[in-house]
Amino acid sequence: MSRPLTRTPVSLAVAIVSFRISPLILITAFFTSLTAGCAIPQVNPRASYQGVVTNPLLVTTSSEELVWERAVDVLHEFHFELEKENRLGRIIETKPLVGAGVLEPWHRDAVTLADRWEGSLQSIRRKAQVSLQLDDQGRGYLVSVAVFKELEDVPGIAANSPGAATFSESTPLQRDLDPVVGQSTPSIWIPQGRDTALEQSMLQRMKVVYAR
Repeated sequence: MSRPLTRTPVSLAVAIVSFRISPLILITAFFTSLTAGCAIPQVNPRASYQGVVTNPLLVTTSSEELVWERAVDVLHEFHFELEKENRLGRIIETKPLVGAGVLEPWHRDAVTLADRWEGSLQSIRRKAQVSLQLDDQGRGYLVSVAVFKELEDVPGIAANSPGAATFSESTPLQRDLDPVVGQSTPSIWIPQGRDTALEQSMLQRMKVVYAR
């Protein structure tokens, strides 16, 4: 004789809890896979070369203009703006680029997931420098890439209180024709060394571009 399909209060409570937790688990798994997967670009996703690229990179060509222009193109691909182009010294310097966060997958300056979390929680910026040098053996040019990372330090107080624009009934109205909005003193940028992961990403991309 079959028994009726009834649930005890304990089993019913377990079923309710599991029903409520399951959507939360699915949502958490979805965002975790999105953050760690396709939304975060890996080291040079369009490069067909694998492995570590030597720095400096040897480019076997006699055209300095070709090496220079393609290096500039790669810097633009990584969203760096040029600050100085020294043709005589064969050095290209960029302006500081604010570090990309987790929700900015279109920016390629943050290569690893740790870099993106750091850019989301801290004020990070990077500067790139590309230098060209003639090879001693006459095979072409040596292209060096150096990326320097800096951390912002705010020594003063950022006076951005929302109550600064309100009026108080107990004090008379005072007109300030020169209000101070923002930080009281300029930021100090602390050097954090070189970003070797981004250097490798840029060198891999350059290797692909110069091979065309």
